[in-house]
Amino acid sequence: MSTTDPFEARKVKLQNLRNLGVNPYPEKFSPNAKAKNLQDKYAELTDGTETTDEVIVAGRIMAMRNNGMFIDVMDTSGTIQVFCHKDSLPEKFQSILDNLDLGDIIGARGVIRRTPRGELSIRCVEITVLTKTMSPLPEKHHGLTDIETRYRQRYIDLIVNEDSLNTLKKRARMTDYLRRYLQEKWEGIEVETPILHAIHGGAAAEPFTTHHNALDSQFYLRIATELHLKRLMVGGFNDCVFEIGRLFRNEGISIKHNPEFTTFELYKLYATRETMIAIVEGTVEHLNTKLNGSSIMTYQGQEFETTGPWPRISMPEAVKDKTGIDFMAIETDEEARKAAKDKGFKVPPRMRWGEVINLLFEETVEDTLSAPCHIIDHPLDISPLSKQKDDEPRLTSRFESFINGWEVGNGFSELNDPAEQRRRLEMQMENYEAGDSEAHQMDEDFITALSFGMPPTGGLGMGLDRLAMLLTDTTNIRDVINFPTLRPLK
Repeated sequence: MSTTDPFEARKVKLQNLRNLGVNPYPEKFSPNAKAKNLQDKYAELTDGTETTDEVIVAGRIMAMRNNGMFIDVMDTSGTIQVFCHKDSLPEKFQSILDNLDLGDIIGARGVIRRTPRGELSIRCVEITVLTKTMSPLPEKHHGLTDIETRYRQRYIDLIVNEDSLNTLKKRARMTDYLRRYLQEKWEGIEVETPILHAIHGGAAAEPFTTHHNALDSQFYLRIATELHLKRLMVGGFNDCVFEIGRLFRNEGISIKHNPEFTTFELYKLYATRETMIAIVEGTVEHLNTKLNGSSIMTYQGQEFETTGPWPRISMPEAVKDKTGIDFMAIETDEEARKAAKDKGFKVPPRMRWGEVINLLFEETVEDTLSAPCHIIDHPLDISPLSKQKDDEPRLTSRFESFINGWEVGNGFSELNDPAEQRRRLEMQMENYEAGDSEAHQMDEDFITALSFGMPPTGGLGMGLDRLAMLLTDTTNIRDVINFPTLRPLK
């Protein structure tokens, strides 16, 4: 029976294998070698040489030539050629070759050789079908170019696009290197905090909501881990704690934003903003060196030195340089709004002094911060969890770190005065009740926790997806997330 339908053709071959007494989905197989290890071990083997070294490999068929005489097998480390010649492969296995397709997963036993043309190969003496695949791979000369398919069916993307595979592997190694760095360099202990929150807080963002049936209560998917991590600091859990985990913000999707994303947050006793800045600089340099072999970060043709110290720029001063408005000479919210409007900026009527500064910073400064730097001295109005500066109470001991115009880190000396924290959250609640869905809610238990005393503490958070984009020279956040959020198919 012949058919032009690739799915039906594979069904026929599947049945043919079973008729031959071959189980196309066996339970057990034990390879003893990886493609890359073999390529490295036999790198000096001369052309036309055959060894007596027998190996067993397993992987996916990525190419077949000469009616299956030459098969390229890809495992999780790389690709190696399997040479299936009738002089060395028994006839019963030759029958199997006729029923193999691209994408099938096979095992092969044989001896190592290098062809006269220089290709490292395995002269196969036994072949085993491990998985008969029923869906054909994309045509190899064109690859998987459809963007929707790449992200919706990431498994296909990983099979056929080596760049995607390498990028996501690099991202995974980044997380591993980060965890070790925070443990070994800063003596951090990794912890877990809840994802379901009764009150959303710790950041200015709109949350996702969900309903718990048994408790008949509304919960929020966390927008930050900050307030629970600080509770651990109050309890004396450890001198330094951190969490690497998912956050969820009900916001737009772009090449730099995914509503489900990964961060790490860290809190350290008796540390200040200066300590947190050192951790950010050290983290970026360490990860770039481990992943890319240098402290020089290359992103889209630009080169950035990641070794600290990075420049520090006052937010009010940066805004003054771009707009000519000296907000430090302005006293009231109304005067701040008027000064911005006079320069042509659209300013909401209730916006406070510090919020006006932040608005103009985002519109005139942020995109210009190409080389690594820290913006410092954020207004108190936009920093409800940070300590005030001793010499200027309208500003806080906070910083944001930028690379390529993107915020990659945010940290400060943590506010630990419960009365002042209540006052700040009450200000946020005014915004919330006026319709700002991103404003912090009042968390009474957090205030209670602070009333039991939190030592002086420094804290920071870093977005790992955006950092991964920089470290892998990637322009779309979806390329560094295994399964990015997409609109559901109807």
